[in-house]
Amino acid sequence: MRIDIISAVPELLDSPLNHSIVKRARDKGLVEVVVHNLRDYSTDKHRHVDDYAFGFSAGMVLQIEPVDRVITLLRSQRDYDEVIYTSPDGERFNQRMANRYSMYENLIILCGHYKGIDHRIREHFITKEISIGDFVLTGGELPAAMMADAIVRLIPGAIGDETSALSDSFQDNLLAPPVYTRPADYKGWKVPDILLSGHQAKIEEWLHQQSLERTRLLRPDLLDEQE
Repeated sequence: MRIDIISAVPELLDSPLNHSIVKRARDKGLVEVVVHNLRDYSTDKHRHVDDYAFGFSAGMVLQIEPVDRVITLLRSQRDYDEVIYTSPDGERFNQRMANRYSMYENLIILCGHYKGIDHRIREHFITKEISIGDFVLTGGELPAAMMADAIVRLIPGAIGDETSALSDSFQDNLLAPPVYTRPADYKGWKVPDILLSGHQAKIEEWLHQQSLERTRLLRPDLLDEQE
C-alpha cells in the first residue's frame, strides 16, 4: 500500500509517521508513506502556495496551481483509489472507513491549511472529503497523520498480534471492554474473577457484555446506528 500526503507544512508530519506501528510497517515494506512539500510545486520564486481570497473574505487560501501540479504528477505514475481532502465539513472519519481504506492500494491525502483551498480543487481533484470532528485545526496535517495511523495498523503484519486490531473499539460498533494485567490484586483492587477462571467461553461472553454496557453508558449513539 502507498499513501501520499500533500502538505504546505510537512514538518508537522515528521514525528507521527516515523515512530511506533507506522514506522515498523514502513520498515517492513508493508506500506510506503510519502510526504510531499507543496512548496516544491510552486512556480513562485518565494515558493508561495497561498494567496488572498477573492471577494474580500478574511484569511489566505491554498492555490490551485501547485496542488494541480503534484496531484497530476502522482496520477501519471499510478492509479489512486481515493484523493482525500481533510476538511471540517467532510464526512466524519470512523473505523469502518479505516477498515475499507486499509484494503486499498494507493491513497492521496491533501492537507488543508490557512482558510482552506481553492474550491476548484474540491470540484476537480478531490474524490472524498473527511473530517475528524466538529472543530477547526490550524491545518490538516494532524488529521492526515491520524487517518494514516488508523489505516496502517490494520494492514496484515503491521501489528504483531493481528487479532488485537480486530478487538479494538468500534470494530463491531461497540467500545472495547475493560482490560487488566498483573498484579491480580493491587491495594485490594482486584481483577474480576471471571478473567482468572480460565473458562474461555464464559470470558468471551463477559467481555461482550462489558462492551455492551460501556457502549450504552458512554456512547449510546453507536448502538442506535446498529438498529
